Amino acid sequence: MLKNRKAEVDAAIKDVDFSKNNYQIEFTTSMGPILVDVWPDVAPGHAKNVIGLTKIGFYDGIIAHRIIEGFVVQIGCPLGNGTGGPGYTIPAEFNEKKHTAGVLSMARTSDPNSAGSQFFLCLGTVPHLDRQYTAFGKVADEPSMKVLMEMGSVKTNANDKPLKDVVVQSAHVIETPKAK
Repeated sequence: MLKNRKAEVDAAIKDVDFSKNNYQIEFTTSMGPILVDVWPDVAPGHAKNVIGLTKIGFYDGIIAHRIIEGFVVQIGCPLGNGTGGPGYTIPAEFNEKKHTAGVLSMARTSDPNSAGSQFFLCLGTVPHLDRQYTAFGKVADEPSMKVLMEMGSVKTNANDKPLKDVVVQSAHVIETPKAK
């Protein structure tokens, strides 16, 4: 069983203040950096959860374990096979944001309240995910989108796992005070 990281995440997010700051996460991958904006206005629990996991280094060294061209790049399983998580789950925050290219959304099992650490980045418009998965951010700029799209075209095996590991080498949170 995987270690429950909830206490570490809670400690890491105690100073997160969405009313005063904007938050981004930069994933430095083996294919280049991907900068994402988080959307606390529609999914504050998911935004805080991923910020906390990032702050404790959870994503450092994790691979993109599932890539389906034109659909998604999935990341966040500490086991590298899509079955692991942070040892806890969070409740769904389904919202009206559309799953279009570059959108950051939370992976889950058939249980809507089973999200933990696995997320996916959309490689195209996937309307059947709308209001079924929690969208909580989006790729922030064109260079990041270019890296994501390149990632989305890597060769994979029959289980959608890249033949050559695509690694999140490190991830960090960028906190910027909101304009007054």
